[in-house]
Amino acid sequence: MLKLIGLIGLQSVLLVLAQALLKISVEIFGKFSWTWAYFRTVFTTWQFALSGVCALASMFTWMYVLKRYEFSLAYPLLSISYVIGLLAAYFVFHEAVPMSRWIGVVIIMIGVYFVAK
Repeated sequence: MLKLIGLIGLQSVLLVLAQALLKISVEIFGKFSWTWAYFRTVFTTWQFALSGVCALASMFTWMYVLKRYEFSLAYPLLSISYVIGLLAAYFVFHEAVPMSRWIGVVIIMIGVYFVAK
């Protein structure tokens, strides 16, 4: 069980990292336009490339989990990514996170505990 939780934790961190890097990337891209200059910016931004690498690594980790563990156990544990995503929003993007979302995270964590138990 500890190995599964570690793998799900890794998968969730990779998934949130991919999404955070994608958010950073689209801010760098600027306003969308159908120009070569815009797409050159898209495909030469290292954050965008690293986002893809993290998404791919996340997918391969998830494939490994699916191969070795019951879906009914593994899938609910993915809710950990919501918690990590909220923490990234607060600490990386300095977003104001209302108390209701923190309460939601606590409820999710309680649910994850019961699924893992």
